[in-house]
Amino acid sequence: MSPEQAETIAVQALTFIAGDPQLLPRFLAITGIEANQIREAAQEPGFLAGVLQFVMAHEPTLAAFSEAKGFEPRDVSTALRTLPFGEERWDIQP
Repeated sequence: MSPEQAETIAVQALTFIAGDPQLLPRFLAITGIEANQIREAAQEPGFLAGVLQFVMAHEPTLAAFSEAKGFEPRDVSTALRTLPFGEERWDIQP
């Protein structure tokens, strides 16, 4: 997967999160950013990887996103590993 394809998947995930009235508040609470800061935060290295980590951390969210966008869940994982600061072992704390 190219970096551009991975970015596209991550942007689609962000759009998916932003359009869900339950996911968006949870995403904002976990990331510590406010809704009006998303555009600015999206310019930071690692933000898009963080979006995919958020999606992957909750299996029902991953399944819903994958189904809505026509991806296999493994495509989301591959995109995460392709992005800067992406890490497939997102559930392991350093």
